[in-house]
Amino acid sequence: MLGRRKKVRTDWRLETGVRIPEKGRREKSMGQKITKFEDLEVWKEGIKLAVRIYRELKDCRDYSLRDQMQRAAVSIPSNIAEGYDRNTNKDFIHFLYISKASCSELRTQIYLSKEIGILKKETCNELIESTRKISAMLFKYIKVRKEKF
Repeated sequence: MLGRRKKVRTDWRLETGVRIPEKGRREKSMGQKITKFEDLEVWKEGIKLAVRIYRELKDCRDYSLRDQMQRAAVSIPSNIAEGYDRNTNKDFIHFLYISKASCSELRTQIYLSKEIGILKKETCNELIESTRKISAMLFKYIKVRKEKF
């Protein structure tokens, strides 16, 4: 029918805390509208990880690896934020991919720091799990942005 708008299902949720209602709108899983990138659960997890990386590496004397790990950690939520404020869905997805790649880069560096003894094995395992969680959240969010927007 002409003039009728197709509605998109709104009753499912993602680990990102985002559900997709009508096209062009973003909402939290509790029905609150997402109006800024700070509302995204994946961004919040990225911030937590970056803060943890900074705290864990504050006494690290391998300045090169420390700097690289900190930059990769900061890149995760930063690219989510930058992409969110872009004008197009295509740009947003592009920045989500960059964020996911930074997550993989950081995970690799955590493995390295584990092997050379810069960080404790237990700490590394927790950080690796955190990067996997964020990467999975980003993967799901990218999929939703591609399919529903």
